[in-house]
This record gives sequence, structure tokens and C-alpha cells, in this order.
Amino acid sequence: MKSNKINYLVVGTFVIVMMVLFIGSVSMLTGGGGSTKDIYAIYNNVTGVKPSTQVYYEGFPIGQVENISHFEDSSRTRFKVQMSIKEDWAIPDDSTAEIAAPGLLAAITIAIKAGKSTVALKPGDLIKSKERADIFAAIGGMAGQLGGLTEKTIKPLLENLNESVLAVNKILIGDGAQIVTDLKAVSALINETAPQILANLEESVEGLKSMTGGKSSQQVQNMITSLEKLSKDLNKTRDLADVMLESATLAIHDNRGDLDSAVDDLKYVMASTARRIDDINQNLELAARNAAEFTRQIRANPGLLLGGGTPKDEAN
Repeated sequence: MKSNKINYLVVGTFVIVMMVLFIGSVSMLTGGGGSTKDIYAIYNNVTGVKPSTQVYYEGFPIGQVENISHFEDSSRTRFKVQMSIKEDWAIPDDSTAEIAAPGLLAAITIAIKAGKSTVALKPGDLIKSKERADIFAAIGGMAGQLGGLTEKTIKPLLENLNESVLAVNKILIGDGAQIVTDLKAVSALINETAPQILANLEESVEGLKSMTGGKSSQQVQNMITSLEKLSKDLNKTRDLADVMLESATLAIHDNRGDLDSAVDDLKYVMASTARRIDDINQNLELAARNAAEFTRQIRANPGLLLGGGTPKDEAN
């Protein structure tokens, strides 16, 4: 009987010691060992944060979240997170507490980034907060913005560009031919009237010479010189008009096929882009949703990465 009591005493003592060691180990791992002090942070969204969430200072564990409460601020709900950290740990008062996840499968933590101030936070102080950056929300927002950009900017731009191309094509095909015809008419008119104008100018010069009896004044001589220069300029103008008319005709004739081909290609590109832009937006949104669902399932059951099923409940 005495031997049984000794055995019970030894076993009980061993169990108590193991429990104390276990509680102490858990407390040290969670940053709860020793004296602590409370600091607070305010967030608009606390997804993934809960009591016992670890608090890190530049990657080193210094405490955990103790409590989360909510309050109304400017017609919206905000959340006050109470964190207990080691009492002897000095945190600059310009530091920032950010809700973060070190990896895709890692648990949510509160990461404190050290500031440069020489004044440390006191118990009960409020630390600056930074909301968590959600990559999937950013992808969804980008898809929405791309959809809005497509509807409000790209499609109207393509429509305006298409109208401009059609207008240019119309000018080249319809008005271009009319311009060439008008140039030909002008050139023909110059060819017909230039000789008569020159003849009239020569008669005017001869008449002036006869009126002055060969003893014209300086003004008359200058007038004659100007008229002769005008005659030469008219000849040059006629030659230049002929060259321009020939160049315009050749340009339209030589590039007619290339212009038609370019217009057809541009129409095809704009029509293809307009048809597929909605599919591109839908694929972006679907990719964001699939990635979010994949992350949720992996966090709930990391064994899926190794091809395993849902883990069994050992308690049963």
C-alpha cells in the first residue's frame, strides 16, 4: 500500500512539472513571459487578426494581441487592437504597426517597423497603424479600373480613330480626285492665259517706251523692270504648278493600294481589340477569384499542396 502511494506521488509530481514546463514554454513562445505593457493600434479592417496573434518588432517576437474592440468613427466602424508586449522593450513613438502575412501560407501577424524617434512609447499609448496590403483586392481593383478605362476611354478612342480613318480615306478617294481635277483645270487655264498676259505686258512696255520717246525717267524704267520680272515669275509659277500637279497625281496613283491596305488593317485591329477587351477583363477577374480561393483552401489545409486530403481529427 505504501509503495502504491509513493508511485502515485511520483507520477503526480512528474505530471505537474511537465504541465508547468509546457505552460512556460508556450508563454515564452507567444511572447507572454515576464512583465508586459499594453499599447494600442486602430485599424479599418482586422481580417485574420485575433487574440493570440503574434506581434513582431522588426521580425523579433515581443508579444501578442490580447483583445479587439470596435467603435463608431465618422459613420463607420473601426477596430481598436490591444497588444501586450515585453515591458522592457523600447519602441520609438513614430514606429508603425502593420497587419501582415510573411508568406502565402503564413499566419497573420502584426509587424512593427521601428521609427527614428528617441522617445519610446509608454504603456497605454497609441501606435501608428498601417492597413494590410491585399494583392487579390488590388488585382480585382485593377480589373475594374481596366474595365472602366476600356468602356470610357479605349472604345471611344477606337471609334474616333475609325471615323478619322474613314474621313481620310474619303478625302483620298473622293476629294483627292476632285483636287487633282481642279489642279489640272488651273494648270490648263494658266497655259491658255499666260501667253496672252505676256503679250499684253510686252505691248504695254513698248507703248511706254514710245510714249517717252526713248527718254524714260527712272520711275518708268523701274516699272518696266518690275513688269519683266513679273513675267518671268509667272512663267516659273506655271512650271511649278505643272510639277505639283504631276507629283500629286503620281503620289495618289502609286500609293493608292498601300493606303487602302493600311486602312483595312487598321479597321481589323480596332475591331479585334474591341471584340476581345471584355474577355480580357473577365479573365483578370476570374484569375483574382481563383487565386483568392486557392489561398483560402491552402491556409485551411496546407496538406493539399502534397496531394493529401482533409486532415483527420485526432480527438475522435
